[in-house]
Amino acid sequence: DRLILRIKNNQTKTNLPLTRVHVGPYLSDRIKAVKLFEDWCKELAETNLLDIVSIGSSQLTQSNFNDDWTGLTNGGGVPIQTKEEYQRIYDISRPLLLRTYSGTKNVPDLAKIHEESINIAWHALSFWWFNQLDGRGPNSVLDNLNEHIETLKYIAQTNKPFEPNIPHHFAFRGSDDVTYVLSAVLAARTAKKYQVQDFILQVMLNTPRYTWGIVDIAKARAILNLIMPLKDTNFNIYLQPRAGLDYFAPDIDKAKIQLAQVSMLMDDIEPHKENSPEIIHVVSYSEALYLANPTVINESVQITQSALNYYREYKHNHPEFLSQFENDIQSKTNELMSEVSILLESIDNTINAPYTAKGLYDIFAYGYLQTPYLWANKEEFQNATYFKTQVFNGSTVLVDKNRERVDAKRLVEFVQSQVKS
Repeated sequence: DRLILRIKNNQTKTNLPLTRVHVGPYLSDRIKAVKLFEDWCKELAETNLLDIVSIGSSQLTQSNFNDDWTGLTNGGGVPIQTKEEYQRIYDISRPLLLRTYSGTKNVPDLAKIHEESINIAWHALSFWWFNQLDGRGPNSVLDNLNEHIETLKYIAQTNKPFEPNIPHHFAFRGSDDVTYVLSAVLAARTAKKYQVQDFILQVMLNTPRYTWGIVDIAKARAILNLIMPLKDTNFNIYLQPRAGLDYFAPDIDKAKIQLAQVSMLMDDIEPHKENSPEIIHVVSYSEALYLANPTVINESVQITQSALNYYREYKHNHPEFLSQFENDIQSKTNELMSEVSILLESIDNTINAPYTAKGLYDIFAYGYLQTPYLWANKEEFQNATYFKTQVFNGSTVLVDKNRERVDAKRLVEFVQSQVKS
C-alpha cells in the first residue's frame, strides 16, 4: 500500500491524478477533536472520491509528541498525542493513504513513528523552515538542517518518497521567483545525494496571489527542466501542483470558480505528458472562510476532476488555445533557468559541500536565497535580507534600495563580497 504503486495502478484506469487534501478539524477538547477527525476519515474513505489524507496535525503534535501537554497551548490542528491514536486513524481510514507533518524537533524519531503507525505515504521536510527562524520550532537553522539530513537518510532506507515543503515558504516571506526555483532545485539535488529514490515536487501556484498564470507555469517548468537531469533508474520525479493558500476569495461561489480555474492551470505545466500531474493537492474552496469538512472536501475534489476533464477536452478540440501563450511561457521559463543556473554554478564553486547541512546553511547565510521578510534571526541571516522584492509583469523580482532590478550576476557579486569579508 504505497504511493508509487497507487500512482501506477491509477494510471492503468484513468489519466486523472491522485488527489490529496489537507484535513484538520479543530476543537478545544483534545479527545473530541481526535474523535471528530476519525469520523471525518471514515466518511472520506467511504465516499471513495479522495485518495490521500494529509493530516493537519497540531503544533503540539509536531513539537511535543507523546509529551505531557498540561499547560501548553495548542495552536490549532488535530491534536494527536500518541502512536496509538495514529494507528487507530490508520485503521479507520482504509483504503486512503495517509501522510502528516514532520516534527519540529527530534525529526528522525517522529519520522519513524509515522512509518510504523500510519505507513506514511511520503515524508515532507522544510530544511530552512519550521524552527527558530519562523517561530515554528525550537531548533536553530543549522540543527534543523542536520536533523533533516538524518531524516533524508532514513527516508531513503524506507524507500518512501520525499517532498520538499520549501519553495512556497520562501515565497510567503517575500522571496523572488528565482529564489523559489533555486530552493526547489537545491532540495532535489540534496535528496538525490542521500539516495532518496522518489521525489515529489510540490508547486504552489498563485503565491503571491497576483502572480500571472504564465509566470506560474514558467516557474514550474523551470524547476522541472533543471531537476530532470537528476532523473535515472534510482531517482524518479512526480509533479504535485496546488493552489495558493491566500488565493481563494471569501465568497463560496467565486471560490469554486477559482478552484476550477487553477485546476486547469495545473494541466498546462506539462501539457504534452498524458499522466501529468501525477498528484494534485486539492485546496478546498472554503479555505478563506472556514475549515473544510468532508462535504466540502469531496465537492472540491469533484470540481477539480471535472475542470480537468472539461479543459482537456477543450484543448483537444482547440489545439491553438495554449499555443497563443507558449512564446511568453517559454521566454519566462528560459529567463528563470538562466538566472538559477548562474546561482547554481556559483554555489558549486563557492560553498564547501553544498548539499550537506552546513552547506545548505551557508547557502542561506551568505545570501543566495534572498528572503526579505524574515521574522527572526535577522542578524544571523542579514545577507539573506539585503535585497527587496517587487512585482513586475506578474513576477516577483529582486530589487535594490533604489528599486533597480537585481539579476543573478549582481547577486553573485554581492555573495562573493560577503564570503571574502
